[in-house]
Amino acid sequence: MTRPPGTIALVDYGAGNLRSVENALREVGAQVVVTRDPEAVRRADRVVVPGQGSMPECAEAMRRSGVAEALRDAIARGAPVLGICVGLQILFEEGEEAGGAKGLGIVQGRIRRLPAGVKLPHIGWSPVRLVGSRPPLFAPMDGAYVYFAHSYAAPADAPGVALVTTHGETYCAALARENLFAVQFHPEKSQQVGLALLSRFVAI
Repeated sequence: MTRPPGTIALVDYGAGNLRSVENALREVGAQVVVTRDPEAVRRADRVVVPGQGSMPECAEAMRRSGVAEALRDAIARGAPVLGICVGLQILFEEGEEAGGAKGLGIVQGRIRRLPAGVKLPHIGWSPVRLVGSRPPLFAPMDGAYVYFAHSYAAPADAPGVALVTTHGETYCAALARENLFAVQFHPEKSQQVGLALLSRFVAI
């Protein structure tokens, strides 16, 4: 069901790539409020959690500010939520970064370092492949190239996996679970493919 246009809360947890994500959302017609206020996140029509920085620092900053709990509330009431890069990783229970990181525990599983023997961080364009239930948000992206910048990833069998890619091993590039969506790549840096994805998210 398509929701009427409304405000997107772009979560500012102190380390996100906010400006480019904000500009990309505005380019596709979204009304964006950059915020670290838990109540603004709770009330927003949609929420975007951008990604840049480390999983442990970002997750802890969200817990400390109260935004982590507000994000859970937004998901529970059915607001569409999109996590980007680290914004995907922090949804999981735990990760290997910095000797061990506690995530928000919204999605089951562990974020792992990509394997030795490939260049890390993985920076650049890679194709994604559609798997699973073909959610409408990601269905048009089968075979598309998108931009990645990361060293850690969710497993290829993560709950709700919708897109996978390969760098040393195959891993989750995107997941979809009802109104919760997340991508390991950066749509704001993925040119028209990324803008089309954000446009579909704004229209959910």
